[in-house]
Amino acid sequence: MKILCLSDIENKGLWDFYNREKTKGVDLIVSCGDLDPSYLEFLESMSNVPLLYVHGNHDDKYEKKPPLGCTCIDEDIYDHKGLRIMGLGGSVRYSGNKNMYTQKEMERRVKKLRKKAVLMGGIDLLVTHAPAAGYGDLPDLPHNGFECFNDVLNEFKPLYMLHGHVHMNYGKVERERSHPSGTKIINCYDKYELEIPESAYPDQGATGSAMYDLYIRIKNKVR
Repeated sequence: MKILCLSDIENKGLWDFYNREKTKGVDLIVSCGDLDPSYLEFLESMSNVPLLYVHGNHDDKYEKKPPLGCTCIDEDIYDHKGLRIMGLGGSVRYSGNKNMYTQKEMERRVKKLRKKAVLMGGIDLLVTHAPAAGYGDLPDLPHNGFECFNDVLNEFKPLYMLHGHVHMNYGKVERERSHPSGTKIINCYDKYELEIPESAYPDQGATGSAMYDLYIRIKNKVR
C-alpha cells in the first residue's frame, strides 16, 4: 500500500502545480494536521483516493469548514483494506485553542480507544499531530510530545507512527527515527511517501480477533 503522508505546510507541487503523475500509484492520503481544508479537498478530488485526517492545533477552522470528501479519524480507529489506523490529533495545551490537550486529557483519549484497539486485534498505524514524548519533540511547551503515545507504541507495536507539528526547518529535526517498541516514527512535515507491503499487515477480516473478524465478514457480505 502506497500512502502519501502530509502535514503542516501545503506542498506547492501538489497544489499550485499538480498533475496526476504526482499521485500515481497512491492508495491512501493521510494528513497529520495543520493543513488548509481546501488543500485536502483538492487532493482527495484530483487523486480520487481516500483521504484520512486528524486535527492539528491550528485546525479549529475545520469546525466551520471541514474538508469535504475526506474522513476524520481523530479519536477513532479506521480499517482501510485491513490496515488498522488509530488517529489522535492535537498538541499539548499551551493556549485556548480547541485542539490542544493536557497530558492527562490525551491519556483519557487514548483510554477511550484502547478497548477498540484490543477488539480489532491491534493497530498497524498510529496517526497523530504531535510527536511522542522523547521521540521527535522539542523542549518548549508548544512542541512537547505526549507521554501516553509511548504507551500506545509499547502495547500495540504498530508498524509506523506518523506525526507532524515539529517543522523540519526548526533546526536539527530527524525525519525518521526508531522507537524501542520496534515502531518506525516518521515526521510527515510537508510530504512523505510511505510504502507498506501488504504482507506486513493482516487481510481485512483476518486479524485473529474472532469478534472483529466476524463483524467484518458480516459487514462485507451485507455490502
